[in-house]
Amino acid sequence: MHLPPDKESGTAGPAGPAIRARGLVRTYGRRRALDGLDLEVPRGTVYGFLGPNGAGKTTTMRILTGLIRADAGSVELLGQPFRWGDREPLFDVGALIESPSFFPYLSARDNLRVLASTGRTPRAGRIDDVLDAVGLTGRAADRVGTYSLGMKQRLGIAVALLNDPALLLLDEPANGLDPAGIVEMRQMLLALAAAGKTVLVSSHILSEIQAMADEVAIIANGKLVRAGRLAEMLSATGEVRVRVQPEFVARAIDVLAGSGVAASPNGHGAGWLTAAVPPGRSPDINRALVLAEVPVAELATGSDLEGLFLSLTEG
Repeated sequence: MHLPPDKESGTAGPAGPAIRARGLVRTYGRRRALDGLDLEVPRGTVYGFLGPNGAGKTTTMRILTGLIRADAGSVELLGQPFRWGDREPLFDVGALIESPSFFPYLSARDNLRVLASTGRTPRAGRIDDVLDAVGLTGRAADRVGTYSLGMKQRLGIAVALLNDPALLLLDEPANGLDPAGIVEMRQMLLALAAAGKTVLVSSHILSEIQAMADEVAIIANGKLVRAGRLAEMLSATGEVRVRVQPEFVARAIDVLAGSGVAASPNGHGAGWLTAAVPPGRSPDINRALVLAEVPVAELATGSDLEGLFLSLTEG
C-alpha cells in the first residue's frame, strides 16, 4: 500500500495538536462509556489509541467524527473547535470506524464515486490512486457484494483516504487483513505520517502498534490512564523477562521471591517469567537463579507494549 499525498497537510490550518479533547463524557443509559476523557494527539505522528473492549475507544472516535454527541467536554480538530453537527471541519478528516458499509450491488469504483459526491470533490484520478494504494485495482470493477471481509476493509481504508485528509482516524484497520496486508498497511500509515499526516489508530494487534506508533494513549473505563512517547514509556518500565525450562518455573518464582523479587509467568510462552525489577538488576536475577541451580535459557530487559498494556489495564 503506497499513496503519494496530494498535499502536505500536516501544517495546514491553525497551530496546535491534530486532536485536543477535554473532559469527554458519554453515557448509554446507566453506563458511562467516557468519564472525563482527555486526549491530545500531536501532528505528523502515528498515534496508537489502546484500551480493553468497552474502554471507550470507538465511542471516542464516533464523537471525533460527529457520529454521536458527547454529553460533556470539548473537541478541537486540526486547531479548530469542533461541535456535533459541524460538517466543514470533517472535510480534512478521513475515518474508518467499525465495519465499513457499502452498496453491495455497486463496484468498488462506483461506491467511491458515490461517497466522493457527499463531501469535497477529490481531484481527477484520486479514486484510482486510492484503489491502487489499498491493492484493489484488479477488483475495482467487481461488485462489492462479492468481496471478502479483508477486501471490504481495504475499501474502507480507501474511503478514508479519498479526500487526502490531514487527519486519519482508523478503528481496527487490520480487521480481516492477511499478514501481508497488515504489513502493507503499516508501511502506508508510516509513509502518510512522514508526509505530515496525522494517523490515530486503534488496534488489538499490539505488536503492530509497537512497530509503527510514535506515541500511544491507553484508556480504561472511559478514562486516560497513560499517554506519551512509546519508547519512553517502555524504557521506563521496571521489568525483566526470564526464560527457564518449564519444569523450573515454580522453583524460579520461589527463588526470586526469596531475593525480594516478585515474578510471575507471562504470555510469551512456556517457561517465560516477568520479574518486576529495574532492567539494571538483570545480572542479580541471573546470578540468583544460577546459584539455585535453575538454568536460565534467556534473559531480556525492558518491556513490550503487551506487558505495559496489561499492567495498566489490570489484565
